[in-house]
Amino acid sequence: MHGDADPFTREGFIATLNAGLPTKRAIAQALIRNEHGEVLLCELVYKKFWDLPGGVVDPGESPAHAVVREIREELSVDARIRALAAVSWLPPWRGWDDATLFLFDVEVAEADIARAVLETREIRAVHWADDVTVKARTADYTARLIERTVQQLADGGGTAYLEDGADPDWA
Repeated sequence: MHGDADPFTREGFIATLNAGLPTKRAIAQALIRNEHGEVLLCELVYKKFWDLPGGVVDPGESPAHAVVREIREELSVDARIRALAAVSWLPPWRGWDDATLFLFDVEVAEADIARAVLETREIRAVHWADDVTVKARTADYTARLIERTVQQLADGGGTAYLEDGADPDWA
């Protein structure tokens, strides 16, 4: 086609190879906790279960930039990333392909959350949730992800690698 890179050049060869490689959806979410250890959850208009703030990483965007952007878009608050807390591979689910989820330990002033302006096309409300509420209101993999990541952070560990929100079976 006119305008395509010549496949016999380095750029054309790379473009041809790149076009045939698999792509994987990336998701960036925030673990935001208050002074009582509660986790901020979003009550979404399009999902049964509550979820962590965040969303899909746009093409060419880093997961860290995406989570800050999503928080600004969805809650109208500024966020500061403390650390990458966990990376979790998510298996295919209900018609969605597998994905890689990046969970960041994020700081947002509690007063800013109280004044958040929600993106009402996506978010119905935000809630501070204790362990019982997390288990009752989130999808199972989200509850596992939160529990495992909070424990990892409490233990002073580094970034957790998880599969479907849990420690992988290395056997």
